[in-house]
Amino acid sequence: MVQITLPDGSQREYPGPVSVNDVAFSIGSGLGKAALAGKVSFEGQEDRLVDTSYVINQNAQLAIITAKDPEGLDLIRHSTAHLLAYAVKSLFPEAQVTIGPVIDNGFYYDFSYKRPFTPEDLEAIEKKMVELAKKDEVVTREEWKRDDAVAFFKSIGEQYKAEIIASIPSNENISLYREGDFIDLCRGPHVPSTGKLKVFKLTKVAGAYWRGDSNNEMLQRIYGTAWATKEDQAAYLHMLEEAEKRDHRKLGRELDFFHFQDEAPGLIFWHPKGWTVWQQVEQYMRAVYRDNGYQEVKAPQILDLSLWKKTGHWDNYAENMFTTESESRTYGLKPMNCPGHVQIFNAGLHSYRELPIRYGEFGQCHRNEPSGSLHGMMRVRGFTQDDGHIFCTEDQLQDECAAFTALLQNVYADFGFTKILYKVATRPEKRIGSDEVWDKAEQALMESLNRTGCEYEVSEGEGAFYGPKIEYTLTDAIGRHWQCGTIQVDFSMPERLGAEYVDANDQRKTPVMLHRAILGSFERFIGILIENHAGALPPWLAPEQAVVCCISENSADYAAEIAQKLKKQGFRAGADLRGEKINRKIREHSLKKMPYILVVGEKEREAGTVAVRSRGGVDLGVMSTNDFIQRLHEDIQQRRNAGQDH
Repeated sequence: MVQITLPDGSQREYPGPVSVNDVAFSIGSGLGKAALAGKVSFEGQEDRLVDTSYVINQNAQLAIITAKDPEGLDLIRHSTAHLLAYAVKSLFPEAQVTIGPVIDNGFYYDFSYKRPFTPEDLEAIEKKMVELAKKDEVVTREEWKRDDAVAFFKSIGEQYKAEIIASIPSNENISLYREGDFIDLCRGPHVPSTGKLKVFKLTKVAGAYWRGDSNNEMLQRIYGTAWATKEDQAAYLHMLEEAEKRDHRKLGRELDFFHFQDEAPGLIFWHPKGWTVWQQVEQYMRAVYRDNGYQEVKAPQILDLSLWKKTGHWDNYAENMFTTESESRTYGLKPMNCPGHVQIFNAGLHSYRELPIRYGEFGQCHRNEPSGSLHGMMRVRGFTQDDGHIFCTEDQLQDECAAFTALLQNVYADFGFTKILYKVATRPEKRIGSDEVWDKAEQALMESLNRTGCEYEVSEGEGAFYGPKIEYTLTDAIGRHWQCGTIQVDFSMPERLGAEYVDANDQRKTPVMLHRAILGSFERFIGILIENHAGALPPWLAPEQAVVCCISENSADYAAEIAQKLKKQGFRAGADLRGEKINRKIREHSLKKMPYILVVGEKEREAGTVAVRSRGGVDLGVMSTNDFIQRLHEDIQQRRNAGQDH
């Protein structure tokens, strides 16, 4: 007899070995038809996903996985990646397949082919995928000896696949999955048949080097998305359309904020308007530093290589560092600010009474990111961090972490982000420091979230070797997630670099160092802001807050006078005195996402008023200049968007 325990604790007995599929149908035909895989565990073993054809021959715990489960959605996407490869091989037999993993919201598969795939090819491939899915071919698992699999894939011209398999130890059997005429290397599991794949769409083609090495062949990466329901896919595709409209690279050009060019890969040329946005963010964060006990510092851009070796960066991060030489000495251009802050701390001997000491820096950093990974402002080689480091005692950890979480929440709210995801990454297997210290550090991080009523995930074993961390991920206006903030506990670097303070017993001790950032990279955060607001930044951040447009030449002097009055009040305002028709002026400034457009003619000049339009074409009517000034002042003070109710 084989006894199966289900997730609700109920048990079923079978006279002999039984497949996952048979168990599902024995529970109900509906579940049997919906089953995609099983999650099985035997006594003393961890759960593992298996195909519905998997046979259980001893007592076990079993959960039936359907499209409603997160694992089920991953299975659909993984199997759809194989369906994509099946379709490509059907249409383009000379194409070679390489790898095809699941990614966020979808999948991709890399191919080697003699010419670039076209949009028409993509359309044909997707049509073929639909055709193959409708055939509802059974997906079967086969186990092969490694060398037999290498020989087979070489024989059919799949050199990349043969290379992948050859890298597997020779004494291991490998699993292949077959559907119709297509067979591919895979650990599995997979959906039971292609008919389970009903909702998918190919989205784009991009280049990708084989094994991520620019010295290797450039492959073609076809991206796609797959979902359990048409409604879910429609919502996702709508989000993609919105994301394309909001692309910061497109808006950056249209709004004259910044540009990129080949002579400076991964670096940004800031235009006056974009730099104005930058300055608003920096001035805001400088006030946050000042009001929360941080001392602003500035460390050098380059440091001798010997220091980077002491910190461990050279051993673990050298390929990402830019270096330079002078007078037979090698220097590293800093990829991060923390070693410099330790040097500032070490410049004097500190008493425990001075701790915590909080340093903040708008530190310019450079990292030698691969060219293929660069992505507008979201992934650059030169960036500025709102970087801070707190030197404290172990007893101060909890209070400092709690205070930081509360501060981060307030900052994000001011920028318009109220939904935050929290993740605590705990001790990895390879680490330094005693379990007692790790216990205290992890507890401090978790308690900092508990105090503010935050729900959080725990990522076991994902902390750094020197300490645990919290990752803070914000959600933007169209539901995308961006990991920006972090606080990390570091037991290693202060000791490596000789940081000390004098405790209450007049003994020298090593402080704990907290690495913390709220925005992370300024460049990336401003890119997120641009996309979140679709370029229509709230008045407190907008490069121009108002423009005064004259209807005719007779009201030009009055328009200039109003603009000057706004400037004297500290607002970023201008006047459009051109002889163009007023409707054209309004349209042009609306396209520039101007928060407020003030229209003045002879009637307004005589009455000393302005006709106000807020962003989105909302007519706010005629008001006195002072009333408008009060309105704009309140928008900035309360960090409201233009047109919001007062």
